[in-house]
Amino acid sequence: MRIAIEHRTRYRFTEPQARIVQLLRLTPCDTLDQTVVAWRIDVDRDARLRKSEDGYGNETTMLYAEGPLEELEVSVTGEVLTLASDGRVREAAEPLPPMFFLRTTQRTLPSAPLKAFARDAAGDTGAPLERLNRLNSVLHKRFRAVQPLRDQGVTVAEAFESKQVSARDVAQMFTAAARVLEIPARYVSGYRHAEGSATAPHAWAEAHVEGEGWIAFDPSAGACADERYVRAAVALDASQAAPIAGHRVGAGEERLDVDVQVERLGGDA
Repeated sequence: MRIAIEHRTRYRFTEPQARIVQLLRLTPCDTLDQTVVAWRIDVDRDARLRKSEDGYGNETTMLYAEGPLEELEVSVTGEVLTLASDGRVREAAEPLPPMFFLRTTQRTLPSAPLKAFARDAAGDTGAPLERLNRLNSVLHKRFRAVQPLRDQGVTVAEAFESKQVSARDVAQMFTAAARVLEIPARYVSGYRHAEGSATAPHAWAEAHVEGEGWIAFDPSAGACADERYVRAAVALDASQAAPIAGHRVGAGEERLDVDVQVERLGGDA
């Protein structure tokens, strides 16, 4: 599938900012099933962009903009060619061993109710892949109405008790629940082609199954990720794989507007 992506993030400030520094995790990397045909990051102000790679193997871009700045827009445009892979992640950069992703973070520390849910949902019989599929399905049934909520640093314990969750929240819950089952798992940020217009980047999870490798699960859809997904960054939790993170020097408040368009193009061959 040939997928076109437009992702615009606009910041408006109530008072001019002296300086803005941001870490962008907006650039997908090539894998066996994902080829970046074209990708471009633009900023509507004079800014310095410096590309690098983080410890997870994600391609990153540091953005430095000097003020005074009353607003700032970061725009991404690109095309990616994807293949069907039954959720399997093949030939991705893997600088860390799978066992590293058994680690918990402050945001993915499971509560007692979430631990019990994970064990009940997955069951105690069947192969690891079968148990993960059950977990994915049951988690989807519990949290069907995901919303494009702004990241407020919600933990998995808080999200599990909430009635308003995002794809980010359920992806983190799947990650934490898989680790409860002693299966390495990680959070994924990226894009998904779906009917209607998206308003935010998407999120899902990957779990490592012995003999199978990394497999992508989307609990917001109740299925494995397929050729409609474009994988941008992986990490232990949502904060470490956030599309944009950083800080600003200046007083006042900010207003954030995000618009994402993901379209399927013709000529997929």
